[in-house]
Amino acid sequence: MDAINDLIRRFESKKPQIVFEWNDSETSAKGWVVINSLKGGAAGGGTRMRTGVTYHEVLSLAKTMEIKFSVAGPSIGGAKSGIDFDPNSPLKKNVLKRWYKAVIPLLKHYYGTGGDMNVDEIDEVIPFTEEHGLWHPQEGIVVGHFNPKDSEKIKKIGQLRLGVSTVIANATLSPSIEKKYGVADMITGYGVAQSVIQYYLAQGVDYENKSVIIQGWGNVGAAAGFYLAQAGFLIKAIIDKSGAVINEDGFNFNKVRNLLVDRENKILTDKKLISFEEGNKKIWDIPADVFIPAAGSRLVTGDQLSKLVNNNLEVIASGANVPFKDHEIFYGETLKKADELVTVIPDFIANCGMARTFAYLMSDNPEVSSSAIFSDVQQKIKEAIIEVLSKNKTGRHFTQTALEIAIKKLL
Repeated sequence: MDAINDLIRRFESKKPQIVFEWNDSETSAKGWVVINSLKGGAAGGGTRMRTGVTYHEVLSLAKTMEIKFSVAGPSIGGAKSGIDFDPNSPLKKNVLKRWYKAVIPLLKHYYGTGGDMNVDEIDEVIPFTEEHGLWHPQEGIVVGHFNPKDSEKIKKIGQLRLGVSTVIANATLSPSIEKKYGVADMITGYGVAQSVIQYYLAQGVDYENKSVIIQGWGNVGAAAGFYLAQAGFLIKAIIDKSGAVINEDGFNFNKVRNLLVDRENKILTDKKLISFEEGNKKIWDIPADVFIPAAGSRLVTGDQLSKLVNNNLEVIASGANVPFKDHEIFYGETLKKADELVTVIPDFIANCGMARTFAYLMSDNPEVSSSAIFSDVQQKIKEAIIEVLSKNKTGRHFTQTALEIAIKKLL
């Protein structure tokens, strides 16, 4: 334990290479780009917006992204953008446009971004950066990391533009062919679901009828729930900011699918929806095998964890980045406690689906289809799970082992 703690402290304490701070000229919005390093000539990480975003939060996520790239590729530095502003404000669109205008010099040369909390990849990031002359939000990675000739640059960016916006044509992978869900809508949640499935497969455990609680019903939580229910898991409870739905016998697959498809503005809705306050009192006492935290960062408390564990929880798969309410960047007391008692699949493995998709689409001559992209993400997560279990078969201290593997690659 002392060895891993020393590795974590060394990685956490290393100052980020670049910090960009922004104060909007027309509103109270402020934001940061934190680039932990320009390893491999570039860095990547999405853009999030919420009231109360802090520099420390953005720094934590940038360092997490660097570890995520050690799993998902390419071999580059981690970064993150965070904007402290109300995403429900009618001024959001113009705030984002001014933000991207300010950070365009970074995005053209060595920083690649994408969607994150309350910032949509397809509807906001891509069109708003295009307005300022960017071919794709990942252009900085293509330029900084690959140093391509013009023809190669055009080819890689073309692959990115086509692949991320690809409509999922495979009826098994799409919750609704008619509604035309894209890769960007579903791939991160698919990876979260695969992390659970691949863990149980690697351990030789039958996962059919394993029960699940999901916190957060945005793109990540809803997609994870859809693919887990499709695989035979029983979704017992879902909670997001609008309220909660609970069925202790487990919702069937069609019900879970409908809860995804019928969302309003990516928010949970149902005729049997109970209030958030009532749901938040109930869900932690429901027995479940799997917990998916897929809401905001630093929300899961020690008391909530204890209740889940006391009801025989087996696996936590981190759909959200840094889901536990700890001050530490990587391995605070709540996560440490969870890691000792159950299997915690960390965010840099469980939710690496979009990062891996970008890496895949920047490779040489990838097959640009939804089926190929999903298959690649599944394989990459399977490899990461097996690598951790090869060093620690028990499932306990899974995150500790995964961190040790990743940080040793970076230091």
